[in-house]
Amino acid sequence: MKFKEIEKINKQDLDKKLKDLKLELVKSKVEASKSGSSKIKQIKKIIARIHTHNNKQKVDGENK
Repeated sequence: MKFKEIEKINKQDLDKKLKDLKLELVKSKVEASKSGSSKIKQIKKIIARIHTHNNKQKVDGENK
């Protein structure tokens, strides 16, 4: 998921997506410990992008 895609999603859907990604991250960590393969790095990047977007919105709102 790219940053431009994240910007198009509304706040409620973004919060839901973040919650789902965190759950998926936990599952991936468990799966990685069993099988050795994982998508942990990709999931963490998406979560970071969402947090960055949320913080940017928060700062933009305070500056107005």
